[in-house]
Amino acid sequence: MGKSLTPPSGGDDDKVEPIDLRSALEERYLAYALSTIMHRALPDVRDGLKPVHRRIVHAMSEMGVRPNTAFKKCARIVGDVIGKFHPHGDQSVYDALVRLAQDFSQRYPLVDGQGNFGNIDGDNAAAYRYTEARMTEVAALLLEGIDQDAVDFRPTYNEEDEEPVVLPGAFPNLLANGAAGIAVGMATSIPPHNAHELCDAALLLIKKPSAEIEDLVELIPGPDFPTGGIIIDSRESMIEAYRTGRGGFRVRAKWEVEDLGRGLWQIVVTEIPYQVQKSRLIEKIAELLIARKVPLLEDVRDESAEDVRVVLVPKSRTVDPTIMMESLFRLTDLENRFPLNMNVLSLGRVPKVMSLKDVLVEWLQHRREVLQRRSRFRLAAIDRRLEILGGYLVAYLNIDEVIRIIREEDEPKPALMARFSLTDLQAESILNMRLRSLRKLEEFEIRTEFDGLTKEKSEIEALLASDEKQWKMVSWEIGEVKKKFAKATELGRRRTQFAEAPQADDDAIQQAMIEKEPITVVISEKSWIRALKGHVADTSSLVFKEGDALKLSFFASTTDRIVIVTTGGKAYTLGGDKLPGGRGHGEPLRIMVDMENDQDVLTAFVHDPARKLLMASTAGNGFVISESDMVANTRKGKQIMNVGMPDEAKIVTPVKGDHVAIVGENRKMLVFPLSQLPEMGRGKGVRLQRYKDGGVADIRCFAIAEGLTWTDTAGRLFTKSKDELLEWLGDRATAGRTVPKGFPRSGRFSG
Repeated sequence: MGKSLTPPSGGDDDKVEPIDLRSALEERYLAYALSTIMHRALPDVRDGLKPVHRRIVHAMSEMGVRPNTAFKKCARIVGDVIGKFHPHGDQSVYDALVRLAQDFSQRYPLVDGQGNFGNIDGDNAAAYRYTEARMTEVAALLLEGIDQDAVDFRPTYNEEDEEPVVLPGAFPNLLANGAAGIAVGMATSIPPHNAHELCDAALLLIKKPSAEIEDLVELIPGPDFPTGGIIIDSRESMIEAYRTGRGGFRVRAKWEVEDLGRGLWQIVVTEIPYQVQKSRLIEKIAELLIARKVPLLEDVRDESAEDVRVVLVPKSRTVDPTIMMESLFRLTDLENRFPLNMNVLSLGRVPKVMSLKDVLVEWLQHRREVLQRRSRFRLAAIDRRLEILGGYLVAYLNIDEVIRIIREEDEPKPALMARFSLTDLQAESILNMRLRSLRKLEEFEIRTEFDGLTKEKSEIEALLASDEKQWKMVSWEIGEVKKKFAKATELGRRRTQFAEAPQADDDAIQQAMIEKEPITVVISEKSWIRALKGHVADTSSLVFKEGDALKLSFFASTTDRIVIVTTGGKAYTLGGDKLPGGRGHGEPLRIMVDMENDQDVLTAFVHDPARKLLMASTAGNGFVISESDMVANTRKGKQIMNVGMPDEAKIVTPVKGDHVAIVGENRKMLVFPLSQLPEMGRGKGVRLQRYKDGGVADIRCFAIAEGLTWTDTAGRLFTKSKDELLEWLGDRATAGRTVPKGFPRSGRFSG
């Protein structure tokens, strides 16, 4: 029997409705998602504000807290916002208000705060009962014309009041102050920009609507963060980010070397990246110091007052400041990436990712619409006033008759309207005139006002009839904003600079991030690895797991890179500082790198990028490879020699001199010129010596002028000169001749 969708009977069956859970969840979650996108997280492209910020600014406007009025307690402002417009928590509203007042968060603050509004160290603002606020000029610009029907209003949440759907926005706020928010399934992140540059770009788009992103980037070279800093991205990547509306900007702290005399110096950081908490940044640097991750740095001090001043003291005067800073940029938030994701509400309804040009064009369209609406509002006001003035003129010219009608008639209004052909508004205005106005009611004044308004009416009608005049007016308004926030002013000056990142040597930076200490690398037969502290010459006391023994050991330092070559022809690279310590047996290499189980360690050594090596397989194939081609940056390693079972990589020997001596397991030796070997980055190699059976035993590179040397099992040294080697000299890939007398039985050059 199938399960029933209806719940068991409870007596109230007529009120129970079965609902499909899936469709109910989809419907409700979609409603929640849309509400978050529209009413919380994404800003409107026209005024650059989210609803909470718009409501704060509007509430302050309603309270009359203008830039030139007295400050009001934030508690009153927050109370008004949540009581009338924004039914959410008081703390969330106050946090939004505080952010609008912070000059290190907002490029152009909308709120002028008095009291403790937090600081760049991440300290919180004082409670709202202690702080006071009023609007700034920027907020006043955003509201300009709101009482002239410039924008639509909608009922507030309890329908007792009205709030603007969007602000008139005479200031390019979205790009000037930026925005950040996370909605459901989408996010937005817009950095702040310079208002002067934005106005220039907007004026260019009015003059030349076909302007490309490249033309706009000429005027807006990049973000302008309130905390300054230096952007080190290439122009191409910034153009691409502005074209697609997605990307990011790498921002670095601004620093300089301060000379302390007698060759001593220190680095002073004066600007840090946007939205990085200074106290947290210094904590992080201090943690790195304690963990000995920045060996070039001696100390970090915070000497900031109102301005930022972080002092970095080097370990010694010989340290390279650039390399020290590069290592800190890699490890700390002294370099930070600010993402660009221009996901905004287009026309206040549609969330979409817009390009720089789209955002500016939509703001300009909004400014034009506001101009048209304000002009129509003014036109209606002029028409009404002209009608009233016409009535006054009639009253003035017939004052005695008007007074008679008012005194004698029971219903003077219809009588006036009938006698002088007046409209309802004109008759009402005459009846509402004060007696004192009669003295002043001079025909000349009325006619002057009437003519002035008629002229203004014709100008507004001409403006509304001409696109060109409208754009001219919008240009003039933007020009006024540009003057107010010009780069010559303290608020308007560009704070963020641009620079190329200095080209520092990667290896030098890597080393600068590691404390240099001597170590002895030990690898066992079963491929366990460890690093003993110091250079330990005597390895006889080392303990290994049962059935294991020492394979090889060599001296290195923590800043070295260790190259490990396996019998499968693969090379792996490990940092000397990343090796397990010398206590215990170390760790299996197979845990640290992706090394196949059927392969063993062939050899390991300290990486020297200037050196070349000769690699050979059991079958007698080989080639020369530069060590710089052997470095692998991942766990997977790098396949260098192509070998297939049963063939394996067998020998890795340093290249020196001009000849190669090779001995086969058949005890035949061949000497041939090194020049006959190719240099490769990867491959099978070429045949070194021909065998009927068996393979290669040993290889040595040497200078023929100095002769070939080897040692026997007793440790005696043998040398064969060039003349004595004549019978073994031949071409690569020949069979060679039986080894000379005295050659070790092992078939190896070292006994």
